[in-house]
Amino acid sequence: MDEQLFFKKLNSLCTSKEIFDFLSSLEVMSDTMASGALQRISEVEVDDNGLKNPEGVLENEVFRALCFQFEFESSKLSNTGLLNALQALIKLRVDPQSTLMANLLSEGAERLGKGQLTVKNLCALGESLLELEGPSCATLEQIVNRMQEIDVEKWSPREMVMVYKMLQVIVKEGEKYQDLLNKLNSAALNIVSHLSPNFTSIILNSLVGLRQTQAVPLVTALCKHSVKHIPYFTGDELVNVLEAFLYFGHREEIFTEALETHVPKSIFSMHPQTVSKVMQYCCRKMILSKPIFDAVAEGFISDADRFTTDEIAGCIIPFGTLNYVPPSASSLFRKLETVLHTHFSHFQPHTLLNLLHSCVLIQRYPVNFLPKIFSPYFLQQLQAQPPGLDRIVTSQLTQLFLTVTLECPFYEGPKLLPKYQVKAFLTSRSSLDFHLLKMVKTGLLYLLKKRIYFASEVSTPYFYTVDIEIKLDEEGFVLPAAQCEEVHRRIALCVDGQNRFCFNSHNLLGEEAIKQRHLQLLGYEVVQIPFFEIETLQNCRKMAEYLHKKIFPHTYGLGC
Repeated sequence: MDEQLFFKKLNSLCTSKEIFDFLSSLEVMSDTMASGALQRISEVEVDDNGLKNPEGVLENEVFRALCFQFEFESSKLSNTGLLNALQALIKLRVDPQSTLMANLLSEGAERLGKGQLTVKNLCALGESLLELEGPSCATLEQIVNRMQEIDVEKWSPREMVMVYKMLQVIVKEGEKYQDLLNKLNSAALNIVSHLSPNFTSIILNSLVGLRQTQAVPLVTALCKHSVKHIPYFTGDELVNVLEAFLYFGHREEIFTEALETHVPKSIFSMHPQTVSKVMQYCCRKMILSKPIFDAVAEGFISDADRFTTDEIAGCIIPFGTLNYVPPSASSLFRKLETVLHTHFSHFQPHTLLNLLHSCVLIQRYPVNFLPKIFSPYFLQQLQAQPPGLDRIVTSQLTQLFLTVTLECPFYEGPKLLPKYQVKAFLTSRSSLDFHLLKMVKTGLLYLLKKRIYFASEVSTPYFYTVDIEIKLDEEGFVLPAAQCEEVHRRIALCVDGQNRFCFNSHNLLGEEAIKQRHLQLLGYEVVQIPFFEIETLQNCRKMAEYLHKKIFPHTYGLGC
């Protein structure tokens, strides 16, 4: 039969029985046709769980006859026949230690050594070896060395992708293939617009694995190109893309918009790992996307049992970090409490602490679990596992304790022992914007006339640092900052730069929101000075007028 007709007929068959019947009707076929038949069998009989009907395939007479010929005539096979058969047999889970597989691999290696394989053949052999032997396969380096001798510009997208995958496996940091990678990155840049979702994901994943931080044009182009593929990525592919965005520090507004369209429509079919990675992306980029967060909340409420403990934490923590309470909050946190009661012991200690700490940021109080958190046994567990009881961990514990002290007066469980408490909170994300602070201090000096009437970066006995503190006596007169007697009111100015808000938003981050809430409960009058209200004020007088209205709205004549 003519090969073209053969493959047309073969590709119309949908079961191994139909394929075996068809093959039985033929008197003669080429090795290319025979290997194509094996590939078609692997396509229809193998799914995510493996070979659907092992006996029906591997014990079939026609299948065994094909294998017999490939085993004993491997030296007579064409390159295409040899390598297609090898790929198909690997997919069909044929024993890697069998004589059949040994002969095919040996023949492939011999032809590689003699330089008889084309780029396409080299990639096919590399793919088979990766599947069969993994990173430990020494022949992969031989294949890549051979590929270096061939002009990269002549490679197809599939061949480029395969070389990226092989390099990801064999390249160690600082090794010798950077010249090849530079050529490959340059060539890949020219074909980005033609890449499929699968190829886009693989290349981005390889660039992360190969630490190609200098390949900015390629990374940028791939990230932009990935936007149109969002509805078509598999879960694993989307995870690879999101990890690349995070690794390379890339942010693309249209990518977020595409996620906002895709996630709500697909949330109930998305794998929990993918959902968790989407939330991690939003959290790390400080992107408060209400459509995504609301959809994730609904998905978790609907089927929380699908999620592992790490995935649960990955989905819930961003709500606290970005200070967002979804419309379904009561159902969401009721479901979370049920899961915690059922699986409390399954959570890693640090994961559990991060999760419960994020809840208090948005006034969801895990009082039923705090006796366990403050217990000596749990604290020993925290200490025993990296990062141990470092400054961040003890800050979280202290803030949990302060929260129940200030906001849950009915809590009567164990307290956090002083030795586990910090003297001041570590607030890495909400670091002070010193440019804004300087503007405010200049305006205050204009307003109050003397520098002694306010203090900046004031440590309090309550773990928090106040950006600017102003003290007033009983009659409302401003006192020198150093004075401790006759202080009737304390005003805490919170100079909130952009880094204290979600990206492109006026929504305070969770750790700044809880700080301002706690300062109020501790007796301070909190006055928020957000960047978006003062960055356009053009001079000291304008700033002073603004501060007068914010701090002393009911008084007059304070120098303005």
